[in-house]
Amino acid sequence: MDFITALDMGASALSAERTHINIISMNLANVKTTRTANGGPYRRRSVIMESTPLDADFKTQMRGELDKELRGVRVQAVPVDQRPLKLVYEPGHPDANEDGYVAYPDINVMEEMAALMTAQRGYEANVATVDAVKQMYGKALEINR
Repeated sequence: MDFITALDMGASALSAERTHINIISMNLANVKTTRTANGGPYRRRSVIMESTPLDADFKTQMRGELDKELRGVRVQAVPVDQRPLKLVYEPGHPDANEDGYVAYPDINVMEEMAALMTAQRGYEANVATVDAVKQMYGKALEINR
């Protein structure tokens, strides 16, 4: 594997983890949102990631057999969670229904914080990978001196 391929792999993972962190942040920011622009309460979102090829077809054909299976990662979709809404009895709330219940998003703050910590660790691991590749590249350039 060459330096550029390693950087491409790290960059794709950094981009995917950044999106994951942004989605988790949106979920946490909207825990109590009962009215959105689309109408109704906010719905929790999640991130689905998939592996993706790193290179154009020509470069893929020119690589060795050991490097052909190297892949990056990308966000495939950001689906809206279909969990049922939490109904809380608050008859004075402006968004309460005729029975006095308000529909809140079913977002578990502890679950979101655990997911955030996991995504943060993944992001940090990929930053360390990119930094290691940069250091190796620098050392390789020093050999020529």
